[in-house]
Amino acid sequence: MSILILSDNPGKMALKLALWEDWRNMARQIAFLTCLVLVTAWSVSRTACAAEYAIGADFSFLAQAEKGGTVFKDAGQAKPGLQIFREHGYNWIRLRLFHTPTRLPNDLPYTIAMAKEAQKLGYKSLLNYHYSDTWADPAHQTLPRAWEGKTHEQLVEAVFEYTRDTIAAFREAGAMPQMVQIGNEVCSGMLWPDGKLPGNWDQFADLAKAGIRGVEAGRGDQPRPRIMVHIAKGGSRTATRYFFDKLHSYGVEYDVIGQSYYPWWHGTVLDLRENLAFMANTYQKDIVLVEVAYCW
Repeated sequence: MSILILSDNPGKMALKLALWEDWRNMARQIAFLTCLVLVTAWSVSRTACAAEYAIGADFSFLAQAEKGGTVFKDAGQAKPGLQIFREHGYNWIRLRLFHTPTRLPNDLPYTIAMAKEAQKLGYKSLLNYHYSDTWADPAHQTLPRAWEGKTHEQLVEAVFEYTRDTIAAFREAGAMPQMVQIGNEVCSGMLWPDGKLPGNWDQFADLAKAGIRGVEAGRGDQPRPRIMVHIAKGGSRTATRYFFDKLHSYGVEYDVIGQSYYPWWHGTVLDLRENLAFMANTYQKDIVLVEVAYCW
């Protein structure tokens, strides 16, 4: 059973917290550093246990920034960005993967190269499937152009085959992820209009299961990556309960609950705390705040 608690006083945090970074705006390139939390081990007796935890960041655009001439420095000394973060204790990297991007760099070869560089430095990786050629979020879940016009059955097969083949490519490159997101912020579904929620739960569940099967089929003899389902309802217990109760009713098997928390959309830190406690007690899953920003 897992629980995550945020506090305005780090010394009083009940559990260890870890930070991820989300760079939504490519033009800003790494303009802010924000948090992800992966918390494990809260015993049935409610006694906090020692837990391994992750400090990570979304580095999806780091290689593009450095190729474009951005120089990162630590104490005035120029170093590769990944090295700087590693030297400051970061041990996880989150990488977005788009199907056939036209304006974004995050295709399969680019993402594998990033994963390999990170692995050399000892990072673990979270692979974030968007199942789109561009950003996928609660307001946008656009089909990849290559999948336009497909029937539901054909989309299910496409998701399975694409996930299987891309995971196999990571495996063959020696860069297997330790965790995989099946879609990004999927509280409104994915691969619209076929898997759009709340109207098409049957189709959405089929697509999510196809992605999970693809991870299993592509991993070969490598350890199975942990499967994350990521929504954007960090401050809403009601919306979170609706989504995951419904998801469980379809028998979708996953390991980690991912949440986004942006206070201007998702409520106060107290709302977040209430929802985190609810998720931990109700679903008995590890919880990751996989996208976070806060006003400061």
